[in-house]
Amino acid sequence: MSLDVAITGIGVVSALGHAPRDLFDRLVAGESAVRETPWTRGDPERFEYWAPIADFVPPSWMDGRMLTGIDPFAQHAGAAVTSALADSGLTALDDRRTAIVVGTSKNGTQTMERVQYDVDRLGRAAADPKMMIKVWPNMAAAQIAMRWRLHGPCLTITTACASSLDAIGLGARLVASGQADVALVGGTEGGLTYGVDGEFVPASGYARYNYGMGSARVTDPGRACQPFDVNRAGMVMGEGSGMFVLESAAHARARGARVHAWIQGWGTSSEAYHPSTPDPSGEWERLAMSLAIDEARIGPADVDVLVAHATGTPKGDVAEIRAVNNLFGDHAPDVSVTSPKGTLGHPAGGAGAIGLAILLEGLRRGQVAPTGATTDPEPDIRFDLVLGEPRKRSMEWMQVNAFGFGGQNASLVVSAGPR
Repeated sequence: MSLDVAITGIGVVSALGHAPRDLFDRLVAGESAVRETPWTRGDPERFEYWAPIADFVPPSWMDGRMLTGIDPFAQHAGAAVTSALADSGLTALDDRRTAIVVGTSKNGTQTMERVQYDVDRLGRAAADPKMMIKVWPNMAAAQIAMRWRLHGPCLTITTACASSLDAIGLGARLVASGQADVALVGGTEGGLTYGVDGEFVPASGYARYNYGMGSARVTDPGRACQPFDVNRAGMVMGEGSGMFVLESAAHARARGARVHAWIQGWGTSSEAYHPSTPDPSGEWERLAMSLAIDEARIGPADVDVLVAHATGTPKGDVAEIRAVNNLFGDHAPDVSVTSPKGTLGHPAGGAGAIGLAILLEGLRRGQVAPTGATTDPEPDIRFDLVLGEPRKRSMEWMQVNAFGFGGQNASLVVSAGPR
């Protein structure tokens, strides 16, 4: 199937800004959202870091009744969709010809932890009666459907950190196949700081530390996550949402829409190797990238820019370096590569979508954002890792990676113009 699906709207909620322009500006300025978690602050023996959203105000589309029944992960998606629709210029949606596909991984995990904490302290009457409709992963998509009264496909993808790219790819397929004219797609996570007060510490926070996912020996938040750096010590959890309006070429042309870029290929693969560690050969990450390139009907030598997954973990980064080196071969030095996770944190199921939003804002400017926090890249890297300053360059074909726990890999190829 040939995709050639138009991206006409972009919306983003992130720890470094709630519009693509603001986010890109702050990445270029070297700002960081990474900070120490409150439960390790002041402890000289251990450190844990996160990158929460500190300035999000629920948008006007949420009334008081809805606010009491929506988890932050769904609030972020709703805000990002609102922005994406405004950006697209669409003033009306066909309720049966508009699809919704949202990716999420953690959904309302911290809400569940907080409710259990309250029940343990105060008894069963303290259980939030709306807990289920807050935390279930489908509720971001469902709330979007209810807000805009949409009756077409309403789907939720949960493939760990690959969720948002899988959601975008599936939404593009629905449009390309003719099942929908428009698709609202992307990914979302939220709630890092939900209920964090007093003595409450989310169990997931301790679990990350105990599993060795954090940067327990790093004392500088600016070095807590260093993608592709020889000194990298682990990843930093983040949150946020990237949502997009997709349209068929005919639908976009008929209304004279401005098109940011075109989705041309989606690849997805399963490692079948380990719950959290990728196959060190990078073979299956390479497969997802190759499938996306093949569907786009180009070759690896056509790709100009790659937004890497690059979480700053010792094993994860090595596998991706091998995958990228092997896929692009002699062309690798001509591929400009970046990752925002060193300063933005890792938004899990929303990561790929936020990476795509950054890429598209860079396409508008003719720039590739720098890889924040990285100063000493791995010597095995053969590609053009963008450091320090944004890289000015022409961009015709671009790729975004997202690889998740459970060996779930996804990759997306977009083009500056239509086929």
